[in-house]
Amino acid sequence: MTALTTGTLVPDFTAAMTSGKTFRLSDFYGKQALVLYFYPKDSTPGCTTEGLDFSASYAEFQAAGAEVLGISRDSLKSHENFKAKQHFPFELIADPQEQICQLFDVIKLKNMYGKQVRGIERSTFLIDQQGKLRQAWRKLSVKGHVAEVLAAVQAL
Repeated sequence: MTALTTGTLVPDFTAAMTSGKTFRLSDFYGKQALVLYFYPKDSTPGCTTEGLDFSASYAEFQAAGAEVLGISRDSLKSHENFKAKQHFPFELIADPQEQICQLFDVIKLKNMYGKQVRGIERSTFLIDQQGKLRQAWRKLSVKGHVAEVLAAVQAL
């Protein structure tokens, strides 16, 4: 599979998400820009901080015409618990089969406690109202990241 590059159309896909909803990329065409942030695991320190940062700026993303959605390989049940505990105002997409992760090429070999494991490389993607990938952030650091993404959304 070819990696998505900036300016290309992101293939339409569907996935289960929290609150009993189904995500469909094409539902956002012509309506809203979309921020998809991929994170390694529910309820871990870095992922919680990142989610809370997006949550704190959620109203600004909405005002700029963008929806924010988090994605990981965790189950819907895990996502529901994580979302409720942290009071996230946005939905989380479950990708236990890694289909969306593979589409965005975020599954990487990582070192964990001296062993190599497959996991999600923390990444964020900005998709415009036409379904084109406008910007990608990979191997990112949580601190300051949300402000950078918000600035890119506001510049659309």
